[in-house]
Amino acid sequence: MQKQLLAAAVIGAATASTGAIARDTINIVGSSTVFPFATAVAEQFGNTTEFPTPKIESTGSGGGMKLFCAGVGVEHPDITNASRRMKVSEFETCRGNGVEQVVEVKIGYDGIAMANSKEAEQLMLTPRDIWLALGKDVPSPEGGEELVPNPYKTWKDVSPDLPDVAIEVLGPPPTSGTRDAFVELAMESGCKTFDWIKAMKVADKSQYKAVCHAVREDGPYVEAGENDNLIVQKLTANPDALGIFGFSFLDQNTDKLQGSQIDGVAPTFDSIASGEYPVSRSLYVYVKKAHVGTVPGIEEYIAELTSDKAWGPDGYLADKGLIPLPDDMRADVAKAVESMEPMSSPE
Repeated sequence: MQKQLLAAAVIGAATASTGAIARDTINIVGSSTVFPFATAVAEQFGNTTEFPTPKIESTGSGGGMKLFCAGVGVEHPDITNASRRMKVSEFETCRGNGVEQVVEVKIGYDGIAMANSKEAEQLMLTPRDIWLALGKDVPSPEGGEELVPNPYKTWKDVSPDLPDVAIEVLGPPPTSGTRDAFVELAMESGCKTFDWIKAMKVADKSQYKAVCHAVREDGPYVEAGENDNLIVQKLTANPDALGIFGFSFLDQNTDKLQGSQIDGVAPTFDSIASGEYPVSRSLYVYVKKAHVGTVPGIEEYIAELTSDKAWGPDGYLADKGLIPLPDDMRADVAKAVESMEPMSSPE
């Protein structure tokens, strides 16, 4: 009897340590921005190989990292998508939970658009306008080096050059990589145009970040979840509102929506690819190496994703709005992916 119990315990431990063997479908979570690209690859992969079509869930970049880094085994995802790079804290969480080898795949670029209905006036914004409209605490309109709760109600309050329309911006929640990138690339850029706030970065970096990254919570900014398609629907119903989402969603809805110009540059394929559009970021896919060789098809799925027919300049992902990496960078990434080389700390 004791031998039987011991054998059962050994088998149970082996199953737990290689739980991924029990699953034959790739499980992917993460960014809503990367979701349409991952879905296109998954459909192509499922239709052209002997492997099942991967299961993909749009959880947001932060939510995906939390699920991905929770551990190794059948109950944990194999891949997570992200619209910003993995944070050091997430990397350490992964390692602490036994996810010790993670393969990083930079797949391309994206711009973050602030868009509204074509029935409304196209806005010409600066990063300063964006921060003053959406920051939680901003410099007093009376002048001086004092922060006050955001008093601005209309875009015209922010700048006399903007329309007399109430500020209403539908945007992603804190778990979203798009939100992370937006506050860093757009809001922080506007915040530090005030020299006395910029000086905080040297004196007290945590205070500086708190000031520049905090989004107002008194109504004008509306957290609209991870469903960018829902934001698009709401913008068509309310021409006075603006939405924040990845360029690909704007690109797929140019019949209904228009992107605001930021510093005189509209979000377009060419302006993002050249780096001219100021609110641009990289997109990533992260692979759990411990699952490679246990969950079937992971290497083949990533090979499809990094093939020229998918992520190349004339690939089917470019048709969906992905801004391709330069040729030499794509070659370097593809080489690292082929060997499934784990990343070092993202510091």
